[in-house]
Amino acid sequence: MIEPMLEAERALAVGLLDQADRLYRSVVTADPNNAIAIVGLARVALERGDERTAYLEARRALAIDPDNPAASHLSMRMAEILRGRGEEVPESPSPTPRPPPGPAAAPVAPNATAPAGDERVGLVDRFLRRRR
Repeated sequence: MIEPMLEAERALAVGLLDQADRLYRSVVTADPNNAIAIVGLARVALERGDERTAYLEARRALAIDPDNPAASHLSMRMAEILRGRGEEVPESPSPTPRPPPGPAAAPVAPNATAPAGDERVGLVDRFLRRRR
């Protein structure tokens, strides 16, 4: 799954929105609980100027991973924009219960290359953490 995610990031970075959308959707099809790919779909929608879809996708990602900072920020910002235009903020998808961690779900050590105290984690690191 990491290859299509990296490809989607590259496509999004250079403005190939259809390609990025297709790649993120292929990841979500294979893993419907991949909040990072869903945030990618929200970012594609935002690049297309579709704030409502960006909001809904960000909320969908938050329903899966409530601690996802990108989804949280995007959701709040899109809700603010929609309200500022006088639009009704759509209902959020209902949260899906998170399964309890299994025996393989051990805490992941912080990124060894990140400076001490740095809370930011790169896309690849977050994706890999979700896979463990």
